[in-house]
Amino acid sequence: MSPMSSSPNSSSSSSATGFPSLHDVPCHVEVVLGTRTICVRECLEMQTGAIFKIDQPAGADMTLTINGVPVAMGEVLVVDDHTSVRVTEVLPAPRGEVL
Repeated sequence: MSPMSSSPNSSSSSSATGFPSLHDVPCHVEVVLGTRTICVRECLEMQTGAIFKIDQPAGADMTLTINGVPVAMGEVLVVDDHTSVRVTEVLPAPRGEVL
């Protein structure tokens, strides 16, 4: 089983941090396809079917964030009728933070 798909109830008998219960703390994971800045007028005029070009080039990897911190890059896959993300690169921890 891959690290990103491990069960939230799984735990390890030992932990590098010394706190095995931390393994079960939920983390909010987001997959960011791309970004764009728009003005308030565009937000107010938005309708169903609107199309917004984003800064990300077609085919580029997406950013995976955990609790708002970018931790990896990945590509979209369809696995068993579910949209999934394959990690293509694990990013270094931001300065002063331990992930």
